[in-house]
Formats: sequence, structure tokens, C-alpha cells
Amino acid sequence: MTHPVDVHVGKRIRHRRWLTGMTQQQLAQSVGIKFQQIQKYETGANRVSASRLWDIADALGVDVAFFFEGLDGSGGKARADYSMPSDLLANKEALELVRSYYAIPENQRRRLFDLARVLSDVA
Repeated sequence: MTHPVDVHVGKRIRHRRWLTGMTQQQLAQSVGIKFQQIQKYETGANRVSASRLWDIADALGVDVAFFFEGLDGSGGKARADYSMPSDLLANKEALELVRSYYAIPENQRRRLFDLARVLSDVA
């Protein structure tokens, strides 16, 4: 039986990999394992060891703590956030939007962010 924390960590690995545009094969090669193992980590079927998670974090350019964000610390349940879907980046449109956003030069991205914030305040 899978543990909720393993499933959560796996989702965070998948989301970060998608955001960086990396394939399972590329991530697997960078940490020295087979891509099937990445698949098992991402589904929560296999537990990621501490040292392997360290290598994955390095390959994806994040701190190890990134993979645990959103857990409430009581039994591995994700915190509820009623303002958006719990698995937002599983949505292909949202993922494409985030990728496009980070492809914009920083000064223009900041202006776009400010515009989006104003639009959401008046909605």
C-alpha cells in the first residue's frame, strides 16, 4: 500500500520535471537510474530514499524541502487550499501557462504578474 507522503513527493517530482521540460529519461540519466524507476517514484509506487531525493532535487534545481511543501505534518495529508484545485499542475493548460510565463523576460514577466493581480482583484 502506498503512503500518502510517497504519493505527494512523487507528484512534486513530476510537476517540477514537467516545469523544467525534462523527460523521465533525462532525469533518470542525470541521477544514474532507469526511467522506469522515475515512473515508480512519480506514482508513489516506490519510496524515494533520502540520498536519491537529494540527487533528484539537485538535478531539478530545487531544495529537498520543495518535495514536502503542501504537507501538513499530521499523517501525510496535503493541506486544503480551497482557492484552487489540489493538483493544479496536473492540468495541461495550467502547466503550459506556467512554462510560457517563465519563458518571458523577467521585467516583462513582472509587468504581466502585476496586470494579472489587478485583474484578479476586480474579478
